[in-house]
Amino acid sequence: MRSEDILEPFSLPQLSQTACNAYIYAANRIQFLPQELARDLGLTPEVASEAIAELEALCLLQGVLDAPGALAPVAPELAAAQLLAPMEQHTRTWQLTIDRTRSQLQSLIPQYEASAAHRKRAEVVELVTDLAAVRAFIQDAANRCTMEVLTSQPGGSRPKDVLDEAKLRDEEMLRRGVAMRTIYQHSARFHQPTIDYVKRVSELGARVRTAGDGLMRMLIFDATVGIVEVPDDPSAALIIREPNIVGFMRAVFERTWLRASEFPETHSREQVKALSDETKEVIVSLLAEGMDDQSIARRLGVSARTCQRHISEVMNRIGAKSRFQAGYLLRDVYRPGSELSRSQAGYTR
Repeated sequence: MRSEDILEPFSLPQLSQTACNAYIYAANRIQFLPQELARDLGLTPEVASEAIAELEALCLLQGVLDAPGALAPVAPELAAAQLLAPMEQHTRTWQLTIDRTRSQLQSLIPQYEASAAHRKRAEVVELVTDLAAVRAFIQDAANRCTMEVLTSQPGGSRPKDVLDEAKLRDEEMLRRGVAMRTIYQHSARFHQPTIDYVKRVSELGARVRTAGDGLMRMLIFDATVGIVEVPDDPSAALIIREPNIVGFMRAVFERTWLRASEFPETHSREQVKALSDETKEVIVSLLAEGMDDQSIARRLGVSARTCQRHISEVMNRIGAKSRFQAGYLLRDVYRPGSELSRSQAGYTR
């Protein structure tokens, strides 16, 4: 049933003191004229008209057939019967509808309870395909979170509006004493809105690290609820409540956290060079797997131009003249037992 199909409740006026005085005046007369009411009670014509309108709305005054313009009082019992009868009939009709609907719904209770076990299994993993619904669920989970939230955010820099929304939500959790750890990819270190966000939440006690590769987008609240991205559909997410799966997600996060580096407030030349070398090392492994430039860029959370620049440097370093030759040489680098090792290729830390 649509909400517009439900009738609005009746609205009846409340008698003002002036209207009450006017009814007492009317009750002491067989009939009267509005101007007499105004004169005798010392009211202006406008105020007298408003009082009469209130009484007529409650059926406490009626016109006199043989005296045009005159009014006569109506007994409160008769006014109530005339005014409330439609409401009472309406109420009886609704009560019958309520009773019938409740009976129909209660007849389904046995079927519902019989399927409870199956329903519980189905609810432990839920696919949500609407972005607004996903954001609403994240906000609700954040509001309920009391102990710890873990987040893993691949893809490099995040849109500023998303960061602004996350900052408000995360600040509220941190002020409640919720522990927070977040992992970004290395490329996020050079994105100013991300830097500002990290600085703010770090001041409130959050810990943030970065890693080069191997991240999956996920959030874990209180080790009981997990949210995981759906590949190739940025508007969708999997909501996971199954304890074993959430535990696995948490273990993946912890392994990544151990090999990740602290998000720095400043960048030294040595740090930038180390990150660049680590990025190239990951590119070497991804090129060896035959991955194309766009896929590598997405995997590392960098722009296509930055990725191509790194790939060019890798190709120059190994002496490859073409992408095909680079893939062939790197295949030898990663082939078990190959005489050409990764250290010889110059990409170990």
